[in-house]
Amino acid sequence: MAESGARVRARRDDFRWFLPIATRWMDNDAYGHVNNVVYYSFFDTAVNRLLIDQGLLDLAQGSLIGLVAETQCRFHAPVAFPEPVQAGVRVAHIGNSSVRYEVALFRESDPQAAADGHFVHVYVDRVTGRPTPIPDQWRRCLSHFQA
Repeated sequence: MAESGARVRARRDDFRWFLPIATRWMDNDAYGHVNNVVYYSFFDTAVNRLLIDQGLLDLAQGSLIGLVAETQCRFHAPVAFPEPVQAGVRVAHIGNSSVRYEVALFRESDPQAAADGHFVHVYVDRVTGRPTPIPDQWRRCLSHFQA
């Protein structure tokens, strides 16, 4: 996704992992489309579901947890209930203790994203709250989803 300020929409072909997400009646706002804050919830759900599905994130007992340090969303086209969306996730950068995930939301048959953006997780020790290096197992797994 372009950082130059250009309004380039992410394309479905740019992503290798997808999560179907059902919109809900309560997601719509007074203007008849999914409210902007819900898009961030979709991003968060998609990234964490990827980590859970890959066996990396243990919500109850894992020693490593990700805290959102930065997020951005660009809106390109409205989505409205009852329209389902598919969230595409890819890994843009793996640092020492952080990962930048890029996420795009697609309407059912649209090859271009209705919205796209990113999430940066800083991984910390659950007990101390201090940043911790990303384990090699995580690096190997996440590298399969790199852009």
